[in-house]
Order: sequence, then structure tokens, then C-alpha cells
Amino acid sequence: MAGNYVGDSDVKVGLPPLDHVNPLKLFDIAREQGRPLYTSAPMVRYSKLAFRQTVHKYGVDLCWTPMILAKEFNRSVFARDSDFTLPPSPTSVPTILQFGANSPLEFARATSTMAPFVSGVDLNCGCPQSWACAECLGAALMNKRELVADIVKEAKATLKSDGQTIDFIKTVQDAGVDFLTIHGRTKAQRSSEPVNTEALTLLRPHVTVPLIANGDVSTLVIASSIVAETGVDGVMSARDILANPALFAGHDTCPWEAVEHFMNRVVRAPIPFKLVVHHLSQMTGSAGGGKPALLGKEERGELMECRDMIEVIDFLDRVKGITRL
Repeated sequence: MAGNYVGDSDVKVGLPPLDHVNPLKLFDIAREQGRPLYTSAPMVRYSKLAFRQTVHKYGVDLCWTPMILAKEFNRSVFARDSDFTLPPSPTSVPTILQFGANSPLEFARATSTMAPFVSGVDLNCGCPQSWACAECLGAALMNKRELVADIVKEAKATLKSDGQTIDFIKTVQDAGVDFLTIHGRTKAQRSSEPVNTEALTLLRPHVTVPLIANGDVSTLVIASSIVAETGVDGVMSARDILANPALFAGHDTCPWEAVEHFMNRVVRAPIPFKLVVHHLSQMTGSAGGGKPALLGKEERGELMECRDMIEVIDFLDRVKGITRL
């Protein structure tokens, strides 16, 4: 299964993207010349850049890299640097990068990362070595047809979706934006579905300006984990910070002091009364995950029955007390 993704975005990951040749076009050229396509196999330890450049000079149309383990490639800068070397100039030897993988997400992530730099990707389904088969890699995948299908589908879907987003990113970066915010969901996904941090990780190398991740930032700890996983420069919170304005101060739930601060500010910078009640309902309601609410169910019901700011202030003074600032 060799991919035929042809990168066309001027992203910058280490070196500029290489000039690409679609492998299918190479088949057409060879056919027009009345000959087969000449290729160089993936050979462990040997199919490195210098050898690929040499055989290409002597007539090889398409070169394979050695098998690279997708999981380690995704997680280790050292693995990426040692396993794959780009040529020092934009002139590329048409190259298929072979990955060993047993996970659709790992293969898709590795494929998306390297798509701008190679002519295609290949999933190894033939390595007979015992260590590979024990890890459900290589030849072991011949008995896992559905898994192989899932791996291919995930990679194709990721490249298609990411390609559209990458093109958009390139367009706005070229127009001169200073930073970007990306919400890790598609327009069809609901807020109840987890944010796709994997997609953010895949997109990050293509963004040359500061990047903010939006979605599912419910605590400071989670914010830190998103930064560590995706490499973004900032995080954004919507629903969760509405319920807990002190989120980025390290509070897992809204402290009463935040309610007091809000009320002291809103009397000086008024907003519609219904919005005040909604803010208070969010801040004092259940935080989920067994965390206690600032107000009980009956108290929140009483809050919702308040008819104006005077009644709201009187109610809050009675149940908790509002410190005047």
C-alpha cells in the first residue's frame, strides 16, 4: 500500500518541502518509454539518503526508505533525526517512506507529518522477523485485514482533512496574520465529543506563527497536558471558563471570591439582567465529576426566580455574603 500524497504547501519543518513527483505519474512516464518502473527496495540500515541518491543517479525511478516504526517516529525527535534524512537541496529523489505500524492513529500521524517531504508512504505488511510479528507489525498484518483497512482509511482521511486545513493555514499566514487559534473539532462535531488533540499535533509543524488551542480546556492541569502533547503556544477556554473564571489561576471549581469579584464589577459595568443571572447560574452550578457546587439545587432555583439586580444582590448576601470591593 503505497500512498500517493503530493504535498503542495510551503510549510517549514526543519528544511523547506521537497519538490514532489506523484508516483502514479512515474508509472505513466515509464509506460510511455516502453519499460517497467525501476524501484529500490526498503532495506534495513541500507536504504538511507546517500544510497538513494546514488541509485537514482543510475536509473532508479522511485526509492524506498528502510522501515521506520511510526510510534517511535512520532514520539522521539532523536528517532526522526536518525531514521530519516532530507536532502540538502530542494531537488528531491522521488521517495516512498515506509512505516511499520499497527495503529491507525500512529500511522496517520506519522504520514501527515512527513507528507510534505516525500512522494508517498508505505505500510509494511511483509517483514517476517519474529520481533515484528510479535508486535503485530509487518507480516503479522496479513492476518489483520480489517486493521490494515482501518490504517489506510485513517491516513487517507487525515491527509484529506489536514490538507484542507493546511492550505487554509498557509493562505492566512501568507496574508500576514500574527497568530492563529484552532478549535480541534470539525463543524459537524458536537461539544460533547472530545477535542482532537491528535489533529492539533499533526498541524502544529505547519504553523509558523504562535498557535492557540481551543476546546476542552477545563482545568489548568489539562491545559498544561494539551500544551505538552501538541506543542501549541497557548490555550483557550470557553464553556469551562464561563463556569469557572478562576480556571487559569489553578482552581478546579469556581471560588466564591470570583462570584464576588464579578458582582462588584457588573454593578459598575452593567450588562442585561438575564445575562447576569446566567453567569451566576454557571458559576454556582455543578462542576461535574463529583465536584461540589457553590449553591444547592434549591438555592439555584431561587436565584433563577430573582426579578432584578436588587433581588439578586439580596439573595447572594443572604446565602453567602458579597464583600463590597
